[in-house]
Amino acid sequence: MTQLKQLYEDDVVAWAEQQAQALRAAAHSNSNLPLDWENLAEEIEDLAKAYRSSLKSHLRRVIQHLVKLEHSPAFDPRHGWRRTILSARIEIRDLLEESPSLRRQASALIKSVTSGAIQLAIADLEEHGEMNPLMSRVIRRRAYTEEQILGDWFPPEPKEPPRGGEEP
Repeated sequence: MTQLKQLYEDDVVAWAEQQAQALRAAAHSNSNLPLDWENLAEEIEDLAKAYRSSLKSHLRRVIQHLVKLEHSPAFDPRHGWRRTILSARIEIRDLLEESPSLRRQASALIKSVTSGAIQLAIADLEEHGEMNPLMSRVIRRRAYTEEQILGDWFPPEPKEPPRGGEEP
């Protein structure tokens, strides 16, 4: 197997970025092949951008649901939020396995999506009457580590409210 085929098998994002660079270099070498070099390079770069965008989307979803788990007093939706986080983490692992070079970008991507993910979580909490201005300010300053987002961490569960007829 050639080195380029191996790179494609090992890391699609790194392969796409390398191929786009190679196409641009070939365009400047006055090749007489009838190819649209620049647009070909952009299309291949878009492949890497699509992987990055997918990773950002899954990271955003994890953060959004971690915020809700951490700050919502509701009990019923918690199992669904946890499943959503687990599903997104599996997708993230798959993306990082297919393109390990994305792991080096994970921290920066987390920083880039955190604010939007928190905005989405706040909107969800507001929609259900679970938000006040002080809580909103606290949540907006919240940050999760890469390990919390990509690992198996979940916020502690709140204590269940007393059931009907039980003393608090």
